[in-house]
Amino acid sequence: MTRWLRWGVHIAALTPLAVILYLAWQGRLTANPIQDITLRTGQTALVLLVLSLSITPLYTAFTIKELLPLRRRLGLYAFFYAMLHFLIFIGLDYGFDPELLKEAIFEKRYALVGFAAFLILLPLAVTSTKGWMRRLGKRWKALHRWVYVAAVLVIVHYVWLVKSDIRTPLLYGAVVAILLILRAPAVARRVRQLRQARRGHLPRRPPTATAAPAPHQSGGE
Repeated sequence: MTRWLRWGVHIAALTPLAVILYLAWQGRLTANPIQDITLRTGQTALVLLVLSLSITPLYTAFTIKELLPLRRRLGLYAFFYAMLHFLIFIGLDYGFDPELLKEAIFEKRYALVGFAAFLILLPLAVTSTKGWMRRLGKRWKALHRWVYVAAVLVIVHYVWLVKSDIRTPLLYGAVVAILLILRAPAVARRVRQLRQARRGHLPRRPPTATAAPAPHQSGGE
């Protein structure tokens, strides 16, 4: 099952990139192709980030161990698309021009917030390996809790980017808020208690019946 889940994550995560490349090859992107692929990569990064954040609450509720290895893969794919999103913005949109980028990042609030989120995700992606987990020890968890700060910044970036119809980014924001609540120690503890209580009420398998010993029979009257 784990192998199938891993392959499923790889295929699902790479499908949006394949779609972008196919549409670009066919010339079927929108009238503003740079804006189109910028939005596509940004939305994919957000979806994968939210899925990565959902793994721990799902494990707390259902203890499905096969899900745990997917958290890192989903997070790395989220960073991959965030990096593509950022490179398209600074490269295709602004031609890597430092002056134009400085003006864009510091004068457009959505760009500034998005840049801050990317700067947070960068060290999290770099330190996601087991080697870095050993080096950082307890500090590793503290560092990687910043992913929630990045997620909130990404939501704000999305809201300020679309400006008018903010229903979709607010929906993502609600999901992130729920995941944050589920990660709270008191809530996580309560979820574990409910899980244990549910298991305690499951019907137990009755013991195997054994034949009763035959009564002792005397040979005489």
